[in-house]
Amino acid sequence: MLNIVVFGAPGCGKGTQSELIVKNYDLFHISTGSTLRSEIEKQTELGKLAEEYINNGHLLPDDLTIKMLVDILESNPDEKGFIFDGFPRTIVQAETLDRLLRERNTGITAGFNLDVEEEMLIERMSKRGKEQGRCDDTPDTIRKRLEIYRIRTEPLIAYYKKQGKLFMIKGNKPVEDVFESIREILDRLIYQNK
Repeated sequence: MLNIVVFGAPGCGKGTQSELIVKNYDLFHISTGSTLRSEIEKQTELGKLAEEYINNGHLLPDDLTIKMLVDILESNPDEKGFIFDGFPRTIVQAETLDRLLRERNTGITAGFNLDVEEEMLIERMSKRGKEQGRCDDTPDTIRKRLEIYRIRTEPLIAYYKKQGKLFMIKGNKPVEDVFESIREILDRLIYQNK
């Protein structure tokens, strides 16, 4: 089973690269961000709660995010692999994900960190905010999200490095070049695991 984590600062291209991986490797795409935006749009109980956190540039509490993830995993037991886009965002979430996958007799194959300079991240998110009308892409919220990323999510680099599963990818190149870097690694891992 191929299970991949794609992480990095907001605006690094996680969603774009995850979609390309899904398309090329037939994995089930778990995007906590997309799921939450859908819940917000539907104005569900979770959506209303998530909207408060997101509008203030905060991450959703681990217990809510993990519950949402468990529901998705349990609803899709026959998938041949998962791509976790934007999850985990904290060490606690990473440890929980490892445990959930172990319970299913599998684990993370690779963790891809998309590394992009902060200036480019701010530029990308500001543009996205204008084009898509995303309330979480305003200048103040962007700065707050980047600060939270550095404190809470950046430690995942050391976490996956210690497990020997970390792959650092330069995310400031054209989309196709970034994906090519990821594809080369995935093809090698698949070949090694045959």
